[in-house]
Amino acid sequence: MTFPDRSSANFPHPMLYRRFGRTALSMPVFSCGGMRYQFQWQDAPFAQVPQDNQHNLQATIERSLELGINHIETARGYGTSEMQLGKILPQLPREKLIVQTKVSPKDDPKDFRREFDKSLGYLNLEYVDLLGIHGINNRETLEQSLRPGGCLAVCRQLQREGLVKFVGFSTHGPTAIITEAINSGEFDYVNLHWYYIFQDNWPAIAAATAQDMGVFIISPSDKGGQLYNPPQKLVNLCQPLSPMVFNNLFCLSHSQVHTLSIGASRPTDFDEHIKTLPYLASEQETEKVLQPILANLHRAMVEALGEDWVNGWRIGLPSPENTPGEINIPKILWLYNLCQSFDLVEYSKMRYNLLGNGGHWFPGQPASNFDEQKLWQCLAHSPHRQRVLEILQETDRMLKGETVQRLSRQEVAKTS
Repeated sequence: MTFPDRSSANFPHPMLYRRFGRTALSMPVFSCGGMRYQFQWQDAPFAQVPQDNQHNLQATIERSLELGINHIETARGYGTSEMQLGKILPQLPREKLIVQTKVSPKDDPKDFRREFDKSLGYLNLEYVDLLGIHGINNRETLEQSLRPGGCLAVCRQLQREGLVKFVGFSTHGPTAIITEAINSGEFDYVNLHWYYIFQDNWPAIAAATAQDMGVFIISPSDKGGQLYNPPQKLVNLCQPLSPMVFNNLFCLSHSQVHTLSIGASRPTDFDEHIKTLPYLASEQETEKVLQPILANLHRAMVEALGEDWVNGWRIGLPSPENTPGEINIPKILWLYNLCQSFDLVEYSKMRYNLLGNGGHWFPGQPASNFDEQKLWQCLAHSPHRQRVLEILQETDRMLKGETVQRLSRQEVAKTS
């Protein structure tokens, strides 16, 4: 396996690269995420990996590199992903690759080190360019990472040993926790969620920019609305772009964002994403195509929900830990809004049924049962509290279905 010679190929819209914060790495605006092409979510001997699965993974990596996407991102928590990549990456010119893996924070830093050693062994590399602490999602994981002698101290030792170049973190946590981790000044980059339907983490991105950190957006096409299978209403609203290309362009129109993860499960999964590149040729071109779509989407929200609700639904909402029954009211109202505005019902069902099952990756409970009087008192600062109560009940009826677990807790991932 060799690195493709792009100079001899026909690439009418070549890959674009951005400086990845203070790492100074030249980062492609798309990254090849490693959580969807692997065999399974648990470690297994390579002999158990089906040959066609490994061939597909190799073809996916080859297509990624052909397009100029040389950032390969994976994690210890992605089962066989690291091991399968370890059969491919050593065949490539190491200096042309940017390899990232992630290890979850541990209460015992020695466990964190053992997990990293396992990662590096599976990847079959002498070092990784980027190591992320995987899942700084709450106060506990933040303290496990930053306390003296904690996981970050292990990362610093790994840097001294030449096994890691740069250290960052990934997060599904609340903006306040993310921003606190960023403002510690200890990290070179952050992997976080931010896309059109979820813009809450912009203050964290602004904080990362102030720290000159790299900014990597997690799963914008899947967590950003399952845009590989969008509802027709969203398709119509995003014309002349596909919802996927629109969302990519929305994210990358902000220079503070450096790369978007493509969780490719097959080589063809890159095809729609690269259609974004021509629209990034100039700021004028980007704004020309984006602004009418943004106006369409906002208009659809106002028509579906009313301007007062669109402008003020978040006001006075308690956090899950301060809500009777730990109901995640902000998340539930957000899903309701997506259903009513853009017909994102299937996506919202998947997210809603994670409540109560997602741990600190997706905290809080659904609105299946609640004490209306206690909740009424808890919503005293909301200008819409009667409507909030009604929407909680309506959303539960609309979205409640089978229990959903995070992919990493499932037996075998079959998503695409």
